[in-house]
Order: sequence, then structure tokens, then C-alpha cells
Amino acid sequence: MSNKMGIRGYDYVEFYVGSAKMAVYWHAKAMGFDIKGYSGPETGVRDRVSFYLEQDQIRFVITSAISPNAYDVSSFVTNHGDGAKRWAYSMDDVEAAFNEAVSNGAVPLKNPQRREDENGFIMEAAIRVYDDCEIVFINYDNYNGIFKPGFSAPVQKIEIKREETGLRAVDHIVGNVRPNEMNYWADYYIKSMDFEQFIEFGPGDISTKYSSLLSKVVRTKDNLIKHPINEPYKGIKKSQIQEYLEVSNGSGIQHIAVACDDIISSISALRKNGVEFLAVPDTYYEMLKAKNIKITQDIEALRKLGILCDVEDLAGKGYLLQLFTKPIGDRPSFFFEIIQRCQGSEGFGHGNFMSLFEAIERDQKIRGNL
Repeated sequence: MSNKMGIRGYDYVEFYVGSAKMAVYWHAKAMGFDIKGYSGPETGVRDRVSFYLEQDQIRFVITSAISPNAYDVSSFVTNHGDGAKRWAYSMDDVEAAFNEAVSNGAVPLKNPQRREDENGFIMEAAIRVYDDCEIVFINYDNYNGIFKPGFSAPVQKIEIKREETGLRAVDHIVGNVRPNEMNYWADYYIKSMDFEQFIEFGPGDISTKYSSLLSKVVRTKDNLIKHPINEPYKGIKKSQIQEYLEVSNGSGIQHIAVACDDIISSISALRKNGVEFLAVPDTYYEMLKAKNIKITQDIEALRKLGILCDVEDLAGKGYLLQLFTKPIGDRPSFFFEIIQRCQGSEGFGHGNFMSLFEAIERDQKIRGNL
């Protein structure tokens, strides 16, 4: 199926951070990204610096303020910590999609505008999502430059030794929202951008001994874009979603799942590069072996690297391999998920929820936030 909004797929994600240069080094060294572009005083931008990073189909922008005039950047970091501010969809027609979304209830943030330089022009617009986040509609059909106007090649080429991680594409972007906001935001996607609800996890579906949450997954009807939305649910102790809301001072982007074709090689490289992951007990793999499941990968190799395997695919297709990093910043908020979908899997690791959230709770307990 096609999507009537003309969404071609994820384009880029932009992070607002306290120090872009240091965050960029971590993403290049640890995650395997290449630094492809730069915007700052040397390119005529006086209030902020931004670095443009690429890895296969993944495009990240990392931005920090260098002047009080960049209030949007500094206020975001002060309120929420380092985190994802916006993501973009590549669009067939930015203006038509924006007008359609706004007419169906989307909150406009930036009207369609043309930005140009000697390399051509782009069209872009933006709508609101969650608290201080936004979705950008963008089209580069008439642009041949580095990323978009205002960016040039990096001022200085830096050679960074690292293991190549094989990360390929953004698989999905997850939002954490306050109690009673999940349905609102799910409907927001469905009504304004013609998404559909794919999966819903109700009370008791995602829970541990101590905590619980509710979740809905919405997606474009062609499955190009997928957005799980989580909200906390009552439990004996504080859920990971509630912890996120408190340390981030509101709703926002909890994590980005990035896909790879060989998760054993990718996780091995990421660990060598210094990325920290949640710890999974050996008992998980004993239970996995007892299921006598048919997968291509060796379970012992999965155990050595802490990779989880879910064969309970809710769409009835294939199986999923996944692992979460620990939070990558000072606040226990944003993190990455590394994911490999095998044999057409469309799920989100439902069979791993208990093990994943118990692993998160172990870290919460160490932080004193459980």
C-alpha cells in the first residue's frame, strides 16, 4: 500500500546537545558515523554549530548553542538534557502534505518555505509533536549540496579509528508521553497524517514485578514509518516511562531504533568501540534454548553479546533480534536500540519485554529511581 501523504521515508534526526563537538566525536567513534557536513560561524551562522553525520541511510544532525540568541537550543538542553529535538520525513510535495496535515489537526510550527543557495533549493515545513519536539517535511529534489543550505564540508577532516558498525537505517522512533496522552498522540498521527494503528499493548501486557506501561504503535499504511508511543501505568514502583518523564521534564523522544543486517557483527563492533548496553542474565538464554526455536544465528553467540531474540512476532512473521544501549547522556533518558528483523518480522520484541524492562529496572535501582 502507498501512503497518501507522499512520505518517502525517514530523512534525518536532529539532536540538541550541550556540546556538539564532543557528542559528534562519540557518535563517530562509538556508533560509526562519518562527519559529512558542518554549519557554524565559518559558514555564516553566528548563534549555533551543527554537524551533519551519515551512515548508510541514517542521517543525523547534532547541534549546540554558541550564543544566547540560540534560545531554542539552550532552553531545550536546559529543560530536557541532550536529546532528539526533531525528525524529518522525505516528502513528494512538502506544501501539499503540510496543508493536508494542518487541515486534519496537525499543529503548524513552520509554514512551507523555500531555502536556496548555489546548489539549488529545498522545500521544508514543520509540525508539532509531543512537548518541544517537531516533525519536519522536507524535499531535496532540486538540491545537490551537502545536506541543505547553510552547510559546507567539515572545516577540518578528523581521522577517527573505530570498528565499522554496519548500522543501516532508522527502523522506528519511540515517544514517551504523560498518563492519558498516548491516545491523543496516536490519534494525532492517524488523523493528521493518515497513519494506522498497528499494535496496542494494554494493562498487564507490558509489565514486570514492579512497574508497568501502556503502548500503541502507529505507522504509515505502507509500513515505511513506525512510531511506538508509551505512557506510564500504575505499578508497585516507578516505571521507566515515569522516570523518563521526570528527568526529561515532559514528553519526548525516548529512543531511536537503528536497523542492521548482521546484529552479531554490529553489536560486537559497537562494544569494541565503547558503547554500553543493558545487561541480560544467562538464564534468559537457557530459556531461549529450551524453546527449541529455529533461528539462523547461534544462541551462544547471542548470549556472549547480550542480544535478545523474540520469536513471538505479533504480525506472525519471522523473528526479531534486538538490544538497547544504556542512556547515552548524563540524564537517564535517550538511548538507542539496535535491531535486526529476520524473515520479514514486523514486531517490536513483545516476547522480550519482561527481560528488557527488568534490565532497565536494574539500572534504575542503581540510580535510586526505581
